[in-house]
Amino acid sequence: MLETINNYIWNAGLLVLLLGTGVFLTIKTGFFQLRGAGFIFRKIISSLKNDSGKGSSQWRICMSALSASMGTGNIVGVTAALSIGGAGAIFWMWISAFFGMALTYAENILSFRYRKNNSGSSGACAYIRHGLGMKRLGSVYGFFCVLAAFGMGNMTQSSAAASALDHAFGIPPYITGIIIMIILSLAVLGGIKSVGRTTGFLLPFAAIGYMLISLTVIIINIRSVPHALSEIFSQAFGLEQISGGGIGSAVSAGLRHGVFSNEAGLGSSGLIHSNAQDEDRHLQGMWSIFEVFLDTIVCCTLTALAVLSSDVPISCGSQPVADAFSCVLGEYSDIAVSVMISLFALCTMLGWCCCGETALSSISKRKNTISIYRTAFCICSMTGAVGALSDIWTLSDIANGLMAVPNLLALLYLSRYIDLPDEWRKKHIDVENNCKTA
Repeated sequence: MLETINNYIWNAGLLVLLLGTGVFLTIKTGFFQLRGAGFIFRKIISSLKNDSGKGSSQWRICMSALSASMGTGNIVGVTAALSIGGAGAIFWMWISAFFGMALTYAENILSFRYRKNNSGSSGACAYIRHGLGMKRLGSVYGFFCVLAAFGMGNMTQSSAAASALDHAFGIPPYITGIIIMIILSLAVLGGIKSVGRTTGFLLPFAAIGYMLISLTVIIINIRSVPHALSEIFSQAFGLEQISGGGIGSAVSAGLRHGVFSNEAGLGSSGLIHSNAQDEDRHLQGMWSIFEVFLDTIVCCTLTALAVLSSDVPISCGSQPVADAFSCVLGEYSDIAVSVMISLFALCTMLGWCCCGETALSSISKRKNTISIYRTAFCICSMTGAVGALSDIWTLSDIANGLMAVPNLLALLYLSRYIDLPDEWRKKHIDVENNCKTA
């Protein structure tokens, strides 16, 4: 029954809605994520230089947001896309990321616009509730976000970590569950600031290490990279795939796993960035563009090229990545990939804890609600490590889909309030309009 519901929600209609909304917002903002790349980069660097490093600083907010999206999906999500849709699926992951940048930018613009006037709500809960004027739908969105936090953001991640460590070191899953629960308790019970400090330490270590190894594999197999790129483009549009119906699976696998990787369109980015001390909505939107770029365009591409250039057997799971890494790490490749998956899983759990907590605080005003949520979140990590979670994973997919629908409709309805930074608009948009008028 759950699989039937999941397939009904994540059908072609939702993927078209995701992609169509991204295309619409990209056109509306004048391809800001592309034309304003240099401007965005300069603003991000400037904000880091002025960052106090205290409280919910910009760096900690960025690490929390990245940790929610940059996780096991950058490893097993890419191999799953390759297994289901072939090399062409990577092209459609790029497409989902490009238009997803416009989605996540819009989410943060609207989140801060309505958070300012309605401090009791944050993120998508705020603009659904106060922008659309649909309080019950905002609460429903918050409920599904909390459900996804316990499912995809917690129990499935602890299960992935437990399986990886059991495979590499023979550590019993219940031991992994206890360790994860202790680490989460130390980080989560301290709130968003403590989570930011933890992810600010763990995520750069895991991400930089993973990307450096992937890049080394690509350099070693540099002669095979042109062929890998050729496969990505040819299988995305090739006549062979069209005649065999393969292009449909490539599009579906690429778009769907792209969304699962960067989470653009689900509204989770606005939930985390709403905790930032800096209330410049344009800056938060630009940070979210960078996060999608780093997550999918950079990290997922490195994974794909490392696997494709190594010419290893393609299958779902982390084994293709471990096989590709063996040319650098030798017999230790399985251990390295297992450790990286565990670190990414832990970071994802911390990031999604923030998403669920912010959503819950928007729909419940009871003083002890957040404390109960944090405690339950830590306990569920233990349950996830030792349990069979196929149904919970499916339920999480359903919750994600039900988060996306009201969020995307709200973005379309409120698109007239999505604006660009004044500095950029005056320098480019107004000049272009004056030229057209002349």
